[in-house]
Amino acid sequence: MAETIYLTRQRMRELQEELHQLKTHGRAAIASKIAEARSHGDLSENADYDAALHEQELLELRIAKLERMLASAKVIEPTDLPDDERVYILSTVVLLNERTNTEMRFTLVSAAEADIERNRLSVTSPLGKALLGKTVGESVETTTPSGTVRYRILAIEKPQ
Repeated sequence: MAETIYLTRQRMRELQEELHQLKTHGRAAIASKIAEARSHGDLSENADYDAALHEQELLELRIAKLERMLASAKVIEPTDLPDDERVYILSTVVLLNERTNTEMRFTLVSAAEADIERNRLSVTSPLGKALLGKTVGESVETTTPSGTVRYRILAIEKPQ
């Protein structure tokens, strides 16, 4: 059985919309490219045809991945989480990097929603795992390629 993937309602909608787009518009666009390439004649030496088939293969792989993900997905609501002062999935955590004395802010999310550029940290990452269940004032350590880094939890914001 597939592992449950926890998603926010918004992310679930985004994935469903992407899947719909790929199945309708994406497939239609690829079919047009393949038909156009076929019209150019000899398929054995037709680079456009090979490229279109490769693009179709990548599209179908993405569709299959999204279908698997959505089949095992469960929407997690803030009301599903304990109402205490600990770090859980969907918590936003303000950390102090004790080595560099810099503050960082992350929202803990599932691996499927992680996006470091948007400060969305996976609960399955080393830092995410270390933070789960901790409270304000506690410190956690993670090992990085440059050595061990210690973070102190300055604040925890619960999701709305």
